[in-house]
Amino acid sequence: MFSGKTTTLLRRILSERESGKKVAVIKSDKDDRYCAESIVTHDGEKFPCWALPDLNSFKERFGFDAYRNQLDVIGIDEAQFFGDLYEFCREAADKEGKTVIVAGLDGDYLRRRFGSVLDLVPVADTVTKLASRCEVCGKRASFTLRKTEERETELIGGAEVYMPVCRSHYVSGQGVLETARAVLEASSQRNATRGLEATSLSPPF
Repeated sequence: MFSGKTTTLLRRILSERESGKKVAVIKSDKDDRYCAESIVTHDGEKFPCWALPDLNSFKERFGFDAYRNQLDVIGIDEAQFFGDLYEFCREAADKEGKTVIVAGLDGDYLRRRFGSVLDLVPVADTVTKLASRCEVCGKRASFTLRKTEERETELIGGAEVYMPVCRSHYVSGQGVLETARAVLEASSQRNATRGLEATSLSPPF
């Protein structure tokens, strides 16, 4: 995160439009952080988009004739949230002659594959891996550290939830966070036990 994925996508889309191409941008409707009907960069740049639960519904929403005869370029933001990403992109590029520009996370906060973004690598013409700067030391940040206690993979948020970090501070940071969570859980359990003990020792009314 914070590597400029949406900004890079937006620049590509604007460049294609300036060259006379008809463009459309899709994002997951799960991402409602800034604006439901636009992709928005962390710097506040906006571009109208289609916010959809899946990619297969796009052709119908856009219009089959318009899709087939007018649309040249499709941009997809937050691609990791689309379960039908691979099939849609293969069909659009291989069979329908569309240029498809995809921006998304290839891994989650635990450095596991995220969605099917990585499946596109073998069929892509080009792949660009972006990185941010580590918030701790300023080095290249290839990983994302989650600062909160939630464990689910899909947790949408910004700087209040995530921070970009280098490899060293990812490893050390994960260790610190896990230790802190363990301490907090143990403390919570002790407090709950004390509460039960206090209740059992209270005289009857």
